[in-house]
Amino acid sequence: METTAAIVLAAGQGKRMESKIQKQFLLLNGKPLIAHSLKAFEESRIDQIILVTGEDEISYCRKEIVEKYGFSKVTAVIAGGKERYHSVYEGLKEAGEAEYVLIHDGARPLLTEEIIDRALKGAKEYGACVAGMPVKDTIKISDAGGFVEATPDRSKLWQIQTPQAFSYSWIRQAYDKLFSSEEYQRGVTDDAMVLEAMSCHRVRLIEGSYSNMKVTTPEDMAVAEALMNFSGNFRPGKE
Repeated sequence: METTAAIVLAAGQGKRMESKIQKQFLLLNGKPLIAHSLKAFEESRIDQIILVTGEDEISYCRKEIVEKYGFSKVTAVIAGGKERYHSVYEGLKEAGEAEYVLIHDGARPLLTEEIIDRALKGAKEYGACVAGMPVKDTIKISDAGGFVEATPDRSKLWQIQTPQAFSYSWIRQAYDKLFSSEEYQRGVTDDAMVLEAMSCHRVRLIEGSYSNMKVTTPEDMAVAEALMNFSGNFRPGKE
């Protein structure tokens, strides 16, 4: 039987949120931000969830989030690292028996079961896939002086989201190689980038959702709440 794991990242400082409370614990529709994406995974076909948080927040997450909201699929709450890729690596080491793994930013609370299903299907079919959506705006590339250097073809551009889903062996080998040299770690921004740089495997783009936004600023909280309550029938876990 194929086993699946989700690594949910909640170890960031969220400095742009301008709050004394870390953004993953701010209340969104009456629940901590992180609880919404955990709920989506809890109600999905994923077998286990690994929550990666700050070392000082482990006890809080276990009691006030995992136990309080009954997330039975959360099998581990572990400490992350200095950078996002450090936290992912810790999660991968904890998920060692899974055949497929989904990696998700806990600051994306509007995740749905449908997106999870598409990501899991993509991982099984292609070995690696990332959720995303075609960009709506024209994108400009600037030079060092702030002038337009190029305008790429918008039809080929996607804004990348999470979850990003992989064959466990593929992404683990890529991360093992990443940590074999500090030189490899420069400029790492997402997991697909690690696989692209550290292996010959290709990454498939799959449909996410324009609503699957990342909460970064106070304004984002307001937008996320509005989207969550749109038409009165949206809730995380369902589209």
